[in-house]
Amino acid sequence: MEPLKTSADVLFILLGAIMILAMHAGFAFLELGTVRKKNQINALVKILADFSISTLAYFFIGYGIAYGVHFFSTAEVLAQNSGFELTRFFFLLTFAAAVPAIISGGIAERAKFKPQLAATFCLVGFVYPFFEGIAWNHAFGVQSWLVQQFGAEFHDFAGSVVVHAMGGWAALAAVLLLGPRRGRYDKNGAIAAHPPSSVPFLALGAWILIVGWFGFNVMSAQTLDKMSGLVALNSLMAMVGGTLAALVVGKNDPGFVHNGALAGLVAVCAGSDVMHPLGALATGSIAGGLFVVMFTLTQNRWKIDDVLGVWPLHGLCGAWGGIAAGIFGATAWGGRGGVALSSQLIGTLVGIVIALVGGFMVYGVLKLLVGIRLDAEEEFEGSDLTIHKITASAERETSF
Repeated sequence: MEPLKTSADVLFILLGAIMILAMHAGFAFLELGTVRKKNQINALVKILADFSISTLAYFFIGYGIAYGVHFFSTAEVLAQNSGFELTRFFFLLTFAAAVPAIISGGIAERAKFKPQLAATFCLVGFVYPFFEGIAWNHAFGVQSWLVQQFGAEFHDFAGSVVVHAMGGWAALAAVLLLGPRRGRYDKNGAIAAHPPSSVPFLALGAWILIVGWFGFNVMSAQTLDKMSGLVALNSLMAMVGGTLAALVVGKNDPGFVHNGALAGLVAVCAGSDVMHPLGALATGSIAGGLFVVMFTLTQNRWKIDDVLGVWPLHGLCGAWGGIAAGIFGATAWGGRGGVALSSQLIGTLVGIVIALVGGFMVYGVLKLLVGIRLDAEEEFEGSDLTIHKITASAERETSF
């Protein structure tokens, strides 16, 4: 029988939820600093609106799909066990809401506002929790099968695959369906540069994410008795490795440096509780270099207009993190063991397939039914009518 959770456990996981909630400000400022000035208000409104829609989708549908728990009892019943289940919902919601926050950066500057909110509801309500239940709640017997075949479950302590790869690969589907921003690539193959509008805002967003990430990783233990300082140190080492690798490979580019730190943190999530710190450093370093190389390749060679590079950052580095847990988490590499590389490969592949299929289905249906892309005039002005009304209202109030 599972032991009762204490009020200290509730406080512990609540602090984690608050730290990850703050990370959404990091997502907002990272996008704000990267997009052109005409799209900055869009970036701010999208992140907050997406989080609000995510809350409703996860409360009414997603959490029940993932864990079989619903919140339709009386408040007295819900408050039992110090209200731990409610706080756990809040904590895991912040993870779920990271998926549309990730996608937002990839589709920036040409996606319609309302269809994106609809996509957020579908992804957080149905697609994300489907894989979350498989990975973290043993749904559909996948984890049991992996144990029987390879001796270990798919291990993803803090969501390299469950959160980041899911968000990154779903974003790839959305980016491909949207197509590039107008004027980004011409018929002769020339590329129009769209430099970051504010490196300080970009850096601020990265720093907010970095600090919050220690709640993201450490507090994934969910109870005080399972907390480990190893997770904190591994997160630090991966962040440092990603930063320095991006600094070198990206030739001192400030955008690469700040995103390199995030790439390292994305990659270490899965194995942060089982790796040796040197393994975490290697994992983060590889992720930082991987991000720089693949961001450049997707933008310049493949002409995939992923504005913030969320597929390389979250999709590829998240997948690398799932695999890295099976390598550097093994005792042969100084890890704590309990992982199997085959299980990591299969679990990572399952997550990618679900994210890609789910992303193409959600955005494909919306594209067919209502359209997901701004028209030429709206894209030129930097937003669609929904956001114009918000900004116009603010301007009218200011004028009095």
